[in-house]
Amino acid sequence: MPVFLTDLTIEEVNKLVVSLGEPAYRAKQLLAWAYQKLAVSLDEMTDLPLSFRQKLAAQVNLHTLTPVHEAIAKDGTVKVLFNLNDGKTVEAALMSYRAGQDLVAQASAPVHKNKSHRYTVCLSTQVGCPIACPFCATGQQGFERNLTPGEIIDQALYLARRLQDKNNSREGERIDNIVFMGMGEPLANYDALWQAIEMLNSPDGFGLSARSMTISTSGMLPGLKRLSNEKLQVGLAISLHAADNNLRNQLVPINKKYPLGELIPVCEDYFEKTGRRVSFEYALFNGVNDSFAQAQALADLIRGMNCHVNLIAANNVSNQDYHPSPKSKVLAFQKELKNRGINCTLRQSRGQDIDAGCGQLRSRFLSPKS
Repeated sequence: MPVFLTDLTIEEVNKLVVSLGEPAYRAKQLLAWAYQKLAVSLDEMTDLPLSFRQKLAAQVNLHTLTPVHEAIAKDGTVKVLFNLNDGKTVEAALMSYRAGQDLVAQASAPVHKNKSHRYTVCLSTQVGCPIACPFCATGQQGFERNLTPGEIIDQALYLARRLQDKNNSREGERIDNIVFMGMGEPLANYDALWQAIEMLNSPDGFGLSARSMTISTSGMLPGLKRLSNEKLQVGLAISLHAADNNLRNQLVPINKKYPLGELIPVCEDYFEKTGRRVSFEYALFNGVNDSFAQAQALADLIRGMNCHVNLIAANNVSNQDYHPSPKSKVLAFQKELKNRGINCTLRQSRGQDIDAGCGQLRSRFLSPKS
């Protein structure tokens, strides 16, 4: 297997540079080209000696993935399908919001003044997903493997380059937020996820504030407990979708292992340790989890917590048991939560005309199973 630069930590890049007989400061130059100047090849790194670039080329590949298909929605959402080095595929998305609209990312992120739009990228952490939520296209694909740190990072770098593209009307814009809520359960790939976050945050790497990154999890308690002790102030979103165990067992099967009675106290402990508010994601499915009584149950479950609820207009998927709730039900559900004192907003759906929901693009390109 080749070595990829984005799979390496800063310490490993430093060791690599020194092992090639170069002065240590070359490591910072190399990282700047990869993460800040967004180079696609070693040939672009013109302030590095040719002899150094030749030695690098013999040992290291710059990036881990190749785009194979792109879809662009009417609202400007860009969905990209990538080939990985082993031929497997993974997807990521770039979304544009008017300032203040991106509710998930802004749960923890600072407000950027004097900027009309914000750009959020949604990254995958696994090929497929082990959680198997029946309403999720990725969940129906099964789990194949974890992504490496570089495979996570390179999704962001590719989309950052796309914003810099001279043929793009948004030329010169930068990524404002990263959400790890694409394919996969991020906390099931904790070490690779955290290495990617550290590199995307580092001033010698991509240089994005940790508060501008959000991890979305179905509720893997071991990972949540580890996250409570991390120093970087990343945001946390919990894919809740139901306020009672029987229904959540159906919608989010990991609830059978980590039920609500264990999950909610861990979320409360997370806030106590970090001071960071938890967001709860709640996708509304017609006749499944969108009733008045279920809104009351959700309010009762999280009452008194320092949290925020993002209501989501669900995506249409192949599973005919799960259809998006009509707008009237969504608004009634939201009103009931607000009447009961719950901080709650309706998340804007993006890329509906290109099926931009998690795993939907990849599903179209997977070979039919025999």
